[in-house]
Amino acid sequence: MPRMTGGQALSQSLYREGVRTIFGLPGVQIMHALDALYGESGIRFLTTRHEQGTTYMADGFARTGGGIGIALVVPGIGIYNAAGGVATAYAASSPVFLVAGHINRDFIGRQRGVLHEVEDQLETIAPVTKWRASIRDPRDIPGAIHEAMRQLRSGRPRPVAVDIPPETLAEEAEITLLEPEYPPRRAGDPDLIDRAARLLAQASSPLIWAGGGVNLGDAAHELTHVAEYLQAPVITTPEGKGAISDRHPLALGAAYNATSPLQAMLAQADMVLAVGTRLATAILAEPQQVIQIDVDPEELGRNYPHTLGIAGDARLTLALLRERLQAHTPPRPSRSAECEAIRNQVAGSIRQRLQPQAGIVEAIRAALPEDGILVPDMTQIGYACHLYYPVYQPRTYLTSSYMGNLGYAFPTALGAKVANPDRAVVVVSGDGGFLYNSQELATAVQYGINVVVIVFDDHAYGNVLRDQQARFGGRALGSELHNPGFARLAQAYGADGIKVNGPEDVGPALAEALRNTRPTLIEVPVGPMPSPFVLPTVEPREQDAPRSR
Repeated sequence: MPRMTGGQALSQSLYREGVRTIFGLPGVQIMHALDALYGESGIRFLTTRHEQGTTYMADGFARTGGGIGIALVVPGIGIYNAAGGVATAYAASSPVFLVAGHINRDFIGRQRGVLHEVEDQLETIAPVTKWRASIRDPRDIPGAIHEAMRQLRSGRPRPVAVDIPPETLAEEAEITLLEPEYPPRRAGDPDLIDRAARLLAQASSPLIWAGGGVNLGDAAHELTHVAEYLQAPVITTPEGKGAISDRHPLALGAAYNATSPLQAMLAQADMVLAVGTRLATAILAEPQQVIQIDVDPEELGRNYPHTLGIAGDARLTLALLRERLQAHTPPRPSRSAECEAIRNQVAGSIRQRLQPQAGIVEAIRAALPEDGILVPDMTQIGYACHLYYPVYQPRTYLTSSYMGNLGYAFPTALGAKVANPDRAVVVVSGDGGFLYNSQELATAVQYGINVVVIVFDDHAYGNVLRDQQARFGGRALGSELHNPGFARLAQAYGADGIKVNGPEDVGPALAEALRNTRPTLIEVPVGPMPSPFVLPTVEPREQDAPRSR
């Protein structure tokens, strides 16, 4: 057995597991880990300007195909600061691994008040992690890293965390390194799949509701094949955008919430095939039958009890489902004309109700390449993107899922760009949200992470201000803001900053910025905007209503 420090065991174990990038912020309790990484030339260490950035970047890196996202922080407050990104990764089922330091080993549990001390620090993130471990002996490090990676690669990929005291990282011991393990992906129960195929064969108007699990499970191809065979229209959640190309004749777009005009289409379906989704925002009537495919058995029937649940890998299960459908029903007549009419109605209602948002979204889509990645923040244009921005490929549209945390988009996009250096990555942000993590402009410049961030500046938390004024007789408190000049702020960091006159200039400015070789911020002055949460219902036309076979 080779002799090495705990820090070296950590770095070498991570390297063996395929880790080539770590997002971190240095500090005294993790110096021996950093020293070991200094000697591990195969791993790139990117320093963020806030611990929050470490986990957001790791999340963006992971969800856009970079592999498992690794964050390294100091104990205590470092974990608290990183928790926002951990929570987002938990909501989005993203494989993020938080490695944290700990206080000195002899002081753990004594509540002495040493630097960064938090009692039971991993318990502070227990609700938003899948697995956690505290390591005290350097010989235990390879086993803990191995188990953490196994947890990330099996079942539902949610965040994991370990903490390690400085003495454990510094001590030398004879340590056995382990080889990585890649648990096999498994399809659902064949009998349940066959039962699901029979039910779908009997349905006259099936519909597919696709969530983020389709993208994370690399199942878009299989989902599209099932939709085509059944001629089932597909509605996605915002996390599921890209599960089927929005150019596909059966794609209806995304239903953001209960006010989505597409909810009426869902009500018309006599069978709903839900894949990789919690069905949290789907409005279903009690008699409707649901077939739910999810890698996490705990999600089956959670939000709608009238469900045939199939626990299994989405890609493998959908492939088997299509085989069984071929045995039970012939291909269906095309519903392309019906879906096109519905898409046109939905797009028309959004364009009529949401201006200038809809025009801005159209300009962004026209400028961004088909494989470009868009990360919208929790902002007025971002909500419009959920409803209206077409996505053509999986893993090219990132949300904060149900966590809904303002300010996540910019650092998450930086991680996405690190994983995809040759692809365009664009952030849609408001003025309030951007200032949560604007300091990461320094990180972008330092490492040449050439994202483009569009900051829409209305000097307010715009959604809050509008709703306060509407609900409370014009009164508003706490939602109006004083801002810097955002373009000048970007320039001060060494990035390019562009200020345009208004929303009509977004398209040309974005096209120019995407040709740039430096991080770029586009500042766009805007005024009040209509609510994206109250849209007219779109009813299927009588001549386009689903027909029995």
